[in-house]
Amino acid sequence: MTADRRSYAAVTAAYWGFTLTDGALRMLVLLHFHALGFTPLDLAFLFLLYEAMGVVTNFFGGWIGARYGLRLTLYLGLATQIVALTALSFVSADWALGLSVAYVMGAQALSGVAKDLTKMSSKSAVKLVVADEAGDGASSPLFKLVALLTGSKNALKGVGFFLGGLLLETLGFQAGLWLMAGALALVLIAALAGIRADLGRAKQKIARRELFAKSRAINILSAARVFLFAARDVWFVVGVPLFLYDVLGWRFDQVGAFMAAWVIGYGIVQAGAPRLIGRSAGAGEAATGARWWGLALAAIPAGLAALLGGDPGEGSSDGAVLIGGLFVFGAVFAVNSSLHSYLIVALSDRDKVALSVGFYYMANAVGRFAGTLLSGLVYQAAGLTACLWVSAAMVAIAAALAFLLRPETPARSQEAAHDG
Repeated sequence: MTADRRSYAAVTAAYWGFTLTDGALRMLVLLHFHALGFTPLDLAFLFLLYEAMGVVTNFFGGWIGARYGLRLTLYLGLATQIVALTALSFVSADWALGLSVAYVMGAQALSGVAKDLTKMSSKSAVKLVVADEAGDGASSPLFKLVALLTGSKNALKGVGFFLGGLLLETLGFQAGLWLMAGALALVLIAALAGIRADLGRAKQKIARRELFAKSRAINILSAARVFLFAARDVWFVVGVPLFLYDVLGWRFDQVGAFMAAWVIGYGIVQAGAPRLIGRSAGAGEAATGARWWGLALAAIPAGLAALLGGDPGEGSSDGAVLIGGLFVFGAVFAVNSSLHSYLIVALSDRDKVALSVGFYYMANAVGRFAGTLLSGLVYQAAGLTACLWVSAAMVAIAAALAFLLRPETPARSQEAAHDG
């Protein structure tokens, strides 16, 4: 095994460990503070800084990774998450509402920084262990590795959702956070020896303008990513979990189990996307797939909203329709996400991949921020069916942007060419 592959394996293992705590933390915070009486909009605000910090972190994190290497960004991400988990454990039910919201938002902001530093590190490392390719599309090693990494991450995040609900039901909020912080500290220690210092470091100095100057294809792909993930989070973050708890009367662990099953299924489909899509000729065909799979995805929340009419009630058949429809949405969404994730890595310059991936996941964070805010706002104002209509509109915009995409396979950078 080469040094790059050993480092990549260590980065990925650390990312998997982080992902478990990230999923568990979301369920712990959402369900614990809802039980304390927080409104849907209050709960959405708890996650806003988490998503907002992703915008800043991905923008500057990509530069840090390219300048100093991915080992530094990974270590910073793990350490910051440990601090965030520990800080959240000090929240008291006796605090005033305003103080609780402000404090939790701050701790969640740290967690958002941590999440995007570790994600950017892992996603960028993929490009470094696969040889540059002219484009073998869905059958390529790069697509397969990106799909496997992203799918396994989401499956583990689903396990984290279940873990969060279970920890809250059994150990409680504070003890659950302490357990996760201790486990992540062990992950950080294990990662210290496994990653070489210069992994992902650019060979040449990075000009300041390169933070902003991206190719047309990367700009369009990033814009599509904003709407794609806003379309998921507008119902996923607040609306569905609270609906299951309040309307259907599910327990914390049952809500966590459903969210886990959804994300695990999504991750499994995502990991298998290259086989589902079949062989193709390269990034151009992947872009075509993003268009048509996007249109298919937009029809699902629109169809669900039309079938439901108004929010389903406890014990109604509408509840079963909703749950089944959301699983179908997850499967089609997984294929869309895999195509987008492959395209951003395939279209990035190998020498400065962290810059492009960081920019792209900055757009991802913008979409999640918008979806999180709208999830609380729309659910509180108009209910779950309205969240589904908003989701359908956003997916349609993402698909329309994909029709503008005319990807070109990136050549090696001029600096790399001179080195070779």
